Amino acid sequence: MRYFHKIDKDTLLYASFAKKAGSKGCAFFNELFLHHQINAIYKSFSVEDIEGAINAAKTLNIKGFAITMPFKQEALKHINETSEEVKKIRAANTIINKDNYLKAYNTDYIAAKQVLGDSFKKNSRKKLYILGDGGYSKAVQYAASLVGFQYELITRNKWEDIKNIKNSIIYNCTPVEQISVDSSNGFIDCVTTSLTGQRLSRIQAEHQFKLYTGAQT
Repeated sequence: MRYFHKIDKDTLLYASFAKKAGSKGCAFFNELFLHHQINAIYKSFSVEDIEGAINAAKTLNIKGFAITMPFKQEALKHINETSEEVKKIRAANTIINKDNYLKAYNTDYIAAKQVLGDSFKKNSRKKLYILGDGGYSKAVQYAASLVGFQYELITRNKWEDIKNIKNSIIYNCTPVEQISVDSSNGFIDCVTTSLTGQRLSRIQAEHQFKLYTGAQT
């Protein structure tokens, strides 16, 4: 792993706040900062208190930060402005800090829209089942409506219904891993250890990078 060759008083700070921090975002963004010769670093943090984390971001002048499950809705209580898509989705995964004025964006729906669009081209007549109804699910629901899918939510109290779904598309919007579905279904999994999860993560992160820096990946 290579990091930016120089960290000094002018180095810009970017971050992510999650219940349990991972390292993939650090690798992705720090490599891009190096590639584009941007004097910035990215660090992920495990947090229990999203309000405290956001206040810390303001205090430390963190220029932009990602919000992951389960904070994507709660974070909206502590920002100044929402983008148009966030107003519709009611959940955010990206915050830009400009002079302690925080604006919330959502890049999850962009990735979901691209992946769902590919599925819709092949399976437009199939029904879509969305697992979960949290902040990430709300982005997927919005994306599904833009693509043209009719969908049904499967929440915790209906979880057993999954085994009865056939000839459909199932989109897991929860952190639950290794969900068993009938082989007749198409399965889109947001969990980042899965192939679709990795693709979704990369697409949304590319759009985050543009929000952070104005640069294309």
